[in-house]
Amino acid sequence: MFERRLYHHVDWALVIAILALCVLGVVMINSTTADPTRATSRLYITQLYAIVLGLFAMVFMLTLDYRTFTDKSHLIYFGMCALLVYVMLFGMVQMGARRWIPLKLFNLQPSEFAKVAVALVLAKFFGENRGTPSWADLAVGGVLTLIPLALIAKEPDLGTAVTLIPVFFAIAYLAGMRMRIFGLLFLCLLLAAPVAWKFALKDYQKSRVSTFLDPSQDAKGAGYQQIQARITVGSGGLTGKGFKKGTQGQLRFLPVAHNDFIFSVLAEEQGFAGVLVALGLYLFVILRALEAARLAKDRLGSYLVLGVLASFTFQVIYNITMSAGLAPVKGLTLPLMSYGGSSMIATLAGFGLVLNVRMRRFTN
Repeated sequence: MFERRLYHHVDWALVIAILALCVLGVVMINSTTADPTRATSRLYITQLYAIVLGLFAMVFMLTLDYRTFTDKSHLIYFGMCALLVYVMLFGMVQMGARRWIPLKLFNLQPSEFAKVAVALVLAKFFGENRGTPSWADLAVGGVLTLIPLALIAKEPDLGTAVTLIPVFFAIAYLAGMRMRIFGLLFLCLLLAAPVAWKFALKDYQKSRVSTFLDPSQDAKGAGYQQIQARITVGSGGLTGKGFKKGTQGQLRFLPVAHNDFIFSVLAEEQGFAGVLVALGLYLFVILRALEAARLAKDRLGSYLVLGVLASFTFQVIYNITMSAGLAPVKGLTLPLMSYGGSSMIATLAGFGLVLNVRMRRFTN
């Protein structure tokens, strides 16, 4: 349980940086949904509720020793897989995808919490093994990752599903997986790409890839978001157009600006200066979490922190490059800033584990 003396070892600098990103996100959501004639005009208040719930989740993850969570990781993992199966069978359908469980207060998206569950179970699995992981160890870890990945991709939500892959590779690498195995797996992925293009990807997913290479071939269809995202980022200039004064976000030229493209709105309204502030905060959070992994008192703590951080970092990098038009459009939110209750709660819960590992580095 939480001991009072541990309070002094909480990484308050990391907490403040995380909260700063949350506040910045609420401000941008307020800006993009400010039209009182629209039903989305009060989404920033919903986001505030999600932040409060997320902070409760963070505190809960701090209260118990992280080894308590990893000891029960198999139960958490199977419970998460059961929720994903439930979503696939009985979940609520929105925008052609079955991803949510409707609750009285909000819609729960279990796939967001799968990243934490996979990080816990892989940290426990590789943490119990000594020495370099064998092929059998890697196969078991791969299966533990692929089961929820396949369930999430079936919803379909390929973007969130892909975020589980960095969790596996980060923990496996830290556990001692050799670089030549990375190269072999990468070669297998390259060889499998034509097969996946032919049989696995849906038409709209193929369209996103092809329009990324040349958005002008379908400027009013699949390439529209990418074109508008580039225009939005470029129109901000050095200092931006000012709060609620952007044209692309305010006039709804950029679809789902409060969600997938919140960074584009930030670039338009706050300019390059605002982008530097946001990037600086994200870099600080990532480096501070890496330091927590380095200072962890055991392998288990290091694996857990790196697993949580790998998914977070991948999502941040992909969303920012997507917002700048440098990556295919994919439904990946920007953690801590984009609108989304489940994403916010899951992310803050994950960082609760990061803080937990750092805080308990002096305990027995």
